[in-house]
Amino acid sequence: MFVNIRVNKFLKIGVIMTSFGFITSNAFCGGTIAGSIDTHLIKYKGDVVVCLKDVKGTVVAQQAYINMRNITITPQVTVLPLGSTIAFTSCDTVNHTIFSGNSLYENSLGSIDTGITKSSSFDKSGVFQLLCSCHPEMIGWAIVGKNPNTALINDDGKFSISNVPVGTYDIAVWNNQRKLQSRATVTVAEGKTSPIGLKIAE
Repeated sequence: MFVNIRVNKFLKIGVIMTSFGFITSNAFCGGTIAGSIDTHLIKYKGDVVVCLKDVKGTVVAQQAYINMRNITITPQVTVLPLGSTIAFTSCDTVNHTIFSGNSLYENSLGSIDTGITKSSSFDKSGVFQLLCSCHPEMIGWAIVGKNPNTALINDDGKFSISNVPVGTYDIAVWNNQRKLQSRATVTVAEGKTSPIGLKIAE
């Protein structure tokens, strides 16, 4: 767990979405959602997290990996279910520290030397900003949740979520700089693919 060593007031943490999570391995039938993010600013098509609210399902903890290389946190956005662990590895010749700007965590990983890996578990859901006290330009995000249906959108702005139970759901979208322009819902039918387009506010 992390400690809130300092909260940089110039960096926007964002709104905590407790609905984020992962697709489970349950062998139930359902439908698929295939969509895209629409924005005139191409740079905001990537690193967007899309999830369905209030979908029932069992969350399975996972192991995620983050590298600190060339004074950057890679990947910049990591999506993981509640109870999962992130392993942080320093690949630079300078030391790094990792902590969160979110006060939900109480312990820091401290200094991470070159070639060393340290791990942290996430037992609370939310949006956590990852920072290095030695290099303020290093910024990453961990999106931790408990909903079984989510997707991290790549630079092409497209996403797909499968094994979604039949029903109608509200959609939540997270980006560290932009919000969903208006409320979005999707209806999922058995064995069908439901297309949807989401508009990010400019």
